[in-house]
Amino acid sequence: MTETIVLCNPNHIGTDAAPPSASQPVESAYVSPRVSTRVVGRERLLTQLIEARRKRCIVMQGPAGYGKTTALIAWREALYPLAFQVAWLTLADEIDDLARFLDALAASLAQVDPSISRDAAFLGGRGMDDEAVERTIIALVRGIASRQGDLVLVLDDLHRLTDRRCHRSLQWLLDYAPPNLHVVLVSRGAIPLSVGRIRDAGLLLELDLRDLRFSMAESRAFLKSQCPEIGSRDARQMHEMTDGWVAGLQLMVVGARRRKAAPVRPTPDDAFTGSQLLDVHTFAEFFEREVLSRLAASEVELLVRMAVCDRLCAPLCVALLGGTDHLDSVLKLLARLENDNLFLAPAGHDAHHAWYRLNPLFRETLLGRFAARSETQQRQVHHAAWQWFRQHDHADEAVRHAVLAGEPAAAADLVARIARSLQLRGDLRKVVALMRLLPQAEIQARVGLRLWMIHLHLYAREFDACADAIERLHADLAPDDVHSRYRLTLLESALAVQRDDLDAACALLPRLLALPPDAQGVVVGAHNNLLSWVHTRRSDFDEARRVQTGRAPAHLDGTPIMGTSAGVLSGRALAGFSHLLQGDVLQTERVCRDVFYQAEQRGSAAAEASALSAALLGEVLYESGDAEQARTLLEERLDVIERVSFPDSVMSVLTVLSSSHWLAGHRLDAFACLDRLEDYAARHDLRHVLAHCLAQRVRRDLQRGQLDAAQAHMARLDALAARAESLAEAAPHFHVVAQQAHVDWRLAHEDYDAAAHALSSLIELCRERGWQRRLAFFEAQKAVAAWHLGDAVSARKLMLSAMRSGHRLGLVRTLLDADPAVADLISRVARDEPQDAVLQFYADRLREAHARATATPPASTKTGARSADARAHDVLSARESKVLSLLAQALPNKKIARTMGISPETVKWHLKNIYSKLGVSSRDEAVARSRDLALGDGA
Repeated sequence: MTETIVLCNPNHIGTDAAPPSASQPVESAYVSPRVSTRVVGRERLLTQLIEARRKRCIVMQGPAGYGKTTALIAWREALYPLAFQVAWLTLADEIDDLARFLDALAASLAQVDPSISRDAAFLGGRGMDDEAVERTIIALVRGIASRQGDLVLVLDDLHRLTDRRCHRSLQWLLDYAPPNLHVVLVSRGAIPLSVGRIRDAGLLLELDLRDLRFSMAESRAFLKSQCPEIGSRDARQMHEMTDGWVAGLQLMVVGARRRKAAPVRPTPDDAFTGSQLLDVHTFAEFFEREVLSRLAASEVELLVRMAVCDRLCAPLCVALLGGTDHLDSVLKLLARLENDNLFLAPAGHDAHHAWYRLNPLFRETLLGRFAARSETQQRQVHHAAWQWFRQHDHADEAVRHAVLAGEPAAAADLVARIARSLQLRGDLRKVVALMRLLPQAEIQARVGLRLWMIHLHLYAREFDACADAIERLHADLAPDDVHSRYRLTLLESALAVQRDDLDAACALLPRLLALPPDAQGVVVGAHNNLLSWVHTRRSDFDEARRVQTGRAPAHLDGTPIMGTSAGVLSGRALAGFSHLLQGDVLQTERVCRDVFYQAEQRGSAAAEASALSAALLGEVLYESGDAEQARTLLEERLDVIERVSFPDSVMSVLTVLSSSHWLAGHRLDAFACLDRLEDYAARHDLRHVLAHCLAQRVRRDLQRGQLDAAQAHMARLDALAARAESLAEAAPHFHVVAQQAHVDWRLAHEDYDAAAHALSSLIELCRERGWQRRLAFFEAQKAVAAWHLGDAVSARKLMLSAMRSGHRLGLVRTLLDADPAVADLISRVARDEPQDAVLQFYADRLREAHARATATPPASTKTGARSADARAHDVLSARESKVLSLLAQALPNKKIARTMGISPETVKWHLKNIYSKLGVSSRDEAVARSRDLALGDGA
């Protein structure tokens, strides 16, 4: 369990997250090319690549052994002086899995700049549905786009990636690539992606066998550099025999060297024959004849065993041989293979070992021999591998080899032991990948792993599956298994939080409060965070903060005392959340700014704290009158917050964004945010969030004069409130939201007497509950109603009370948003209190914020606008033009997506591109420009 369990992180148990192991994660083994100690000269090919460096995509397709990787290594070196950065990902069977692939892709980009993968890392493990994956790709693309300078991403051995969902994620990467990203796809076969649009735009370079094979001159130069005694006639013969196949030439050099070193004259059978070396099968035969047949039996045995591991080091090889007396022979063989520059290549190093990787073709030959052995023999080798990897803290490889060794129980025990440390480091995707390696029977046989499955369901927002798994585990737990039962209680409570079910969470309180006396510190932290959320939503704000600090209320400072460092940040953010719901915006800001800064430094391990503190800070910025800064902060983090944080946070963010757009005059964007909030509420059956959204719709519909729409939304809201009347804890929240909409309706219809009557009960409820910000809001509304009713004394008294509370709490927009007439009332009250310097200062602040919000934006210059817009029209793709035409019909993202058969995330990405090309910043501006220029006509 976790102290950040309410932030959808139910297993942050342990002390501070352990530092990353010195052992190299599997993903990191693929983020650099297979290094070659000798680089083959490819001037012709290198020139093509350099000239194409600004293309959107380069496809390099050809059989194995044609020097694709080696050429790109040389190209990479040539790009660095040109201010290009290169990220590299070598694909392999071990990462032919969507979760592992996304991790490896993010790791490769992080090698260039860790900030690129920051938001993608926050999303790690929180769902693998198409929407979640697309958001992860978009997060990476945004990270790339935010960088200065060009970035090349090389995806080597693409043919090893067979998972269709991986292909789809790569397609998104290509489709959404910003101008500074250049993708290189390297494959033995046809690439499983669509590049037609890129080709038509002239942004694609395609290189095939004709480009990759050596010319006669290149073959001669290469052979001379490797073996100077080879004459021109032999060089020509070798070139013709291999048809310029680089690997074949390399093998022939090895053969020539061995024949030269032979103590006896070679037989005619040893001479080159006329059979050409054109494919992998011939390569394998050549290996058998020219390499393996010339090695000692013990050396061949070692090579065959080595082939089962994707990467290897000398101590691992010794373990595979089953003893400690082989180190010298292992070292000699590794040195010889590396020196031949053909069979073994460096693959990085860690604090303890130098790692190597076998040549892929050579490994395939060896694995063919290994597959011919008995199942018992194969399992013995895998057993040795899994034991070594386990002892040296290489969890991924250990689990894989344990399963292959026929020891799934041991693999399951290992996953249960290491899952916590992986999760604490923010490697949740790795936990998911490890769990997928295990047979279901092994998971079901272990309470700890079943708890982890519930945890992963919760992370992925698979709430129904989570609830079902909880129910089944309840029935299976032993009565005396106190700690497992308490962990399950924490998970149940976390599920209630994620479902925004306050009554369910309160029903669990007796069990939640029954903390085992010997509970670990982080279990106490999880208990504290859940209690903080419950107490905050029950309006017991002091208790919510006391739970976090363990101190007397008089000394509360929002600093928790237990748990991991990431959990401590989450606890502090929850303290800020309690301040915000109470209405103290000033104290919220003091807490959330520090938490946000520190959480951003910790990366994915503090994703929940980062998401919640960003949401809080966005609301603080909007409240203080800086709506544009709030929008900038939240829009780029919205996807992460929606996937990582809990419903209150998402509701806050989308409400702030909608209100910020409304103030800027972007009506379509304001409603788009409410559309997204309603979709979010419907997707997860969040009735309180839906009620809040409907209340916002009522207000906006009234403000634009759409009375029928407002009435329809109010009817839906009333139905929700009626259904909630039976809820003991949540009913007041539904009641106040529904009544607020009715007050807005009455004020819009100038029914001030009925509005004032309804506001009296709302004010009393807010005062009772301690909802100070809402109290100030309703007092301001009642002041307006009293003023219209001619009761100037009551209006002044109510407005003065609202202003004094507003100044103490740091409120600006709460008062100004109450009613358009509030600004005049503020000025009247201030004029009546000329000696109150504090009140005058606050009134000036409110007037300045009102003036900024209502100022007419300067008209954009029309000089040269027509030609610039014409150019923008020219660069809009057909799909972008179609999106724009549908946007002009005021369709929300979801309907545009359905109309075009694409996802809402794709629509959002197209809109971003459209805004950029048209030089606008909102839907309203884009529609206005399209109407002005007739863009989208006939689309």
